[in-house]
Amino acid sequence: MANCPYCKAALKDESPRFCASCGRPLGAMPKDTTTTEPDPVPGEAAGATVSATGEDVLFEGRPAVLRGVGALLLAILTVGIAALVFWIRSLNKHYKITNQRIVIEHGVLSKRMEQIDLYRVMDYVVERPFGQRMLGTGNIVLDAADKSTPKVRIDGIKTDVLALYEKLRAATESEKRRRGVRVVDMEMP
Repeated sequence: MANCPYCKAALKDESPRFCASCGRPLGAMPKDTTTTEPDPVPGEAAGATVSATGEDVLFEGRPAVLRGVGALLLAILTVGIAALVFWIRSLNKHYKITNQRIVIEHGVLSKRMEQIDLYRVMDYVVERPFGQRMLGTGNIVLDAADKSTPKVRIDGIKTDVLALYEKLRAATESEKRRRGVRVVDMEMP
């Protein structure tokens, strides 16, 4: 009896097309499934969001050009000149948030990169001012136990900031468990 290479469930038929448990297509099943790697799922590139270290990319991109309604109004009043300035300013930062770390790259010609491991993150603040909510952007502010970067601002990202916060929070807890990190809050008298 063969097992599904994805979910390891026992397969009832000799050569099924789909796994009854996880629903993934199986194609031609090898006779010995213990030594072969599963084929990638159609429509998914092999390793598209997971690196060799098992790092999932949660968000990657630059800040929004027009972060709020104020920037939009200024761009309209200056007939687009402010939008050009905001665009050049948005090229200055690039964010990559994974389930293990946060990488912030600064600069257009000369580059500087900051990295913070998620197990060092102690607290999160999600900022969604009214003007940013109207344009679908938001900020995440992180407090970290890092000497070089104790406070990290991820400004004006155009994504569902609350959903990203939830993924980031879960990834932080998972990374702390994986590394065996325990945080102890102590009050000083």
